[in-house]
Amino acid sequence: MIRSFRSARTTRVSLTAVLLSATLAAAVGPARTQEQAADAGLAQELTNPLADLITLPVQINFDRDLGPADRGTKTVTNVQPVIPFALSEEWNLISRTIVPIVYQDDVFPGQGSQFGLGDVNLSLFFSPWAPTAGGVIWGVGPVFLLPTATDSLLGSRKWSAGPAGVALTTRGRWTLGVLANHVWSFAGDDARQDLSNTFVQPFVSYTWPSAWTVSVQSESSYNWKSEQWSIPLNVSVSKLIRVGRLPVSLAVGVGQWLESPAAGPEGIRFRLQANLVLPKRR
Repeated sequence: MIRSFRSARTTRVSLTAVLLSATLAAAVGPARTQEQAADAGLAQELTNPLADLITLPVQINFDRDLGPADRGTKTVTNVQPVIPFALSEEWNLISRTIVPIVYQDDVFPGQGSQFGLGDVNLSLFFSPWAPTAGGVIWGVGPVFLLPTATDSLLGSRKWSAGPAGVALTTRGRWTLGVLANHVWSFAGDDARQDLSNTFVQPFVSYTWPSAWTVSVQSESSYNWKSEQWSIPLNVSVSKLIRVGRLPVSLAVGVGQWLESPAAGPEGIRFRLQANLVLPKRR
């Protein structure tokens, strides 16, 4: 009889544990699904240059075969804060800054290596909150190239400015668009060549429900003074994770230089990136 009582009690405890586990799984399951969906949505938002997000991308690029003898190497770490400002109920202003920290070696014959800050690029995009009837998101504004380089071999020594624009659309999990600008120099070191450069960045990406994203893009530029193109084709894979409550997108990429000046980079290039999504200001 005692054994029967103990057996019945054990059975009740087991059934209770099973019911608690099932209840917990039922409660946690939808929460995890919602969190995964939110992460996938955020991962796709990060492919939009005009997204209403405060982000801090840190991007490391490695190029080789630079210089007249094709022996030079260059590592550029771009710190790229993106900050949106609400101007009205209809318009947004997105500030995109690129602060390059450069290390290069044997790029200029007999000059050894250089390390320091390059020229800062600042773009301001005025963008409507609502996309067009066709689903196009767009923004236009000025771009400025500031002669902030700490070494004459790391920058242009020119003050430059011009127009910038971006247009994109999303189709399901796809994002595709193009960003472009043109800068002319208007002041600076008279001994240095004037600037007239066009930059074009077409991009396409696909984001999975697991918050993985694959992107293909080019960061092509045309120098109107030397009449030369620089055209890389870049492919990257990224994953949105969370460090505590902070969303972070980690990416690794590889590229190929399709066209570059005689002293420009050649062959394969490599890229690493971490993109921190910061809390919005209240």
